[in-house]
Amino acid sequence: MEKVVSGIRPTGNLHLGNYFGAVKSFVKMQNEYDCMFFIADWHSLTTHPKPEDIQSSVRTILAEYLACGINPEKAPLYVQSDVRETLEIYLYLNMNTYLGELERVTTFKEKARKQPDNVNAGLLTYPTLMAADILQHRAHKVPVGKDQEQNMEMARHCARRFNYIYGVEFFPEPQSFFFNAQALKVPGLDGSGKMGKSEGNCIYLIDDDKTITKKVMKAVTDNGPQTPNSPKPEVIENLFTFLKIASTPETYQYFDEKWNDCTLRYGDLKKQIAADLCAIVAPIRERIQEYKSNTDLLNKILEQGAEKARESAKKTLDEMRHIIGFKAL
Repeated sequence: MEKVVSGIRPTGNLHLGNYFGAVKSFVKMQNEYDCMFFIADWHSLTTHPKPEDIQSSVRTILAEYLACGINPEKAPLYVQSDVRETLEIYLYLNMNTYLGELERVTTFKEKARKQPDNVNAGLLTYPTLMAADILQHRAHKVPVGKDQEQNMEMARHCARRFNYIYGVEFFPEPQSFFFNAQALKVPGLDGSGKMGKSEGNCIYLIDDDKTITKKVMKAVTDNGPQTPNSPKPEVIENLFTFLKIASTPETYQYFDEKWNDCTLRYGDLKKQIAADLCAIVAPIRERIQEYKSNTDLLNKILEQGAEKARESAKKTLDEMRHIIGFKAL
């Protein structure tokens, strides 16, 4: 069975875009692949978060993953910093990676532009740490968005270079598994094409019914349909995307007919969307709260996940040390 590895940075709550874009794919993949999912707390250090924020965010993300259906018995969940072997593998990959290669990575350039007073070495070597996260498990597939493809190419580059330098066929070249091919793209409530934390246009899985309804009722619209059967502008198409996500086909057809005959009332449309989204989020929110209140269970899941992840990483590291010429530990 092919091995799949993926991580998420602990930077706040999951939103509907995460849920429909990535997490539902994870839930499906755990039944089809040998999966391991981790919370990338080391990666978050590139922005210097406070210690209490890291600890709180890790537990929050874990509770949300579990509430969405990730089964730790099928797909171990662990915290990146609980696997010390990753750092030594990260060191070896850095030794084989050139400065110019890292400086050309688009995500590094973008981050350096956004935080010019904090262009740290970790930001520069983010791709090799990501490669270590993947290669330590000798993963075959990595679920990523299109924006991570250059980092994935760096991971493949690290695998190829290690194999070439030491004359081995040790690391497989991990392939990108794009969510966009099968996952639903959730639009933002501000009329933009994508829901995202930085855009401030999200519905979070922890939001209560009142908050969800308030957000949906403020969603951007236009002046309404002017001629029968006219194309929907993007902001209205976005609302109809929410109907596809949350409502029945009959409900979608009803409002689509209202649009086509120019009798659609946006207030009615938004109320329907809000009610149906609340119905989706409410049970997930309840499970999140249940998991967050069970600290012992969360700790047990992370301990078991770390044990499995360390076992996998240690096997890879021991073989790397042998290949390079270092004694086994």
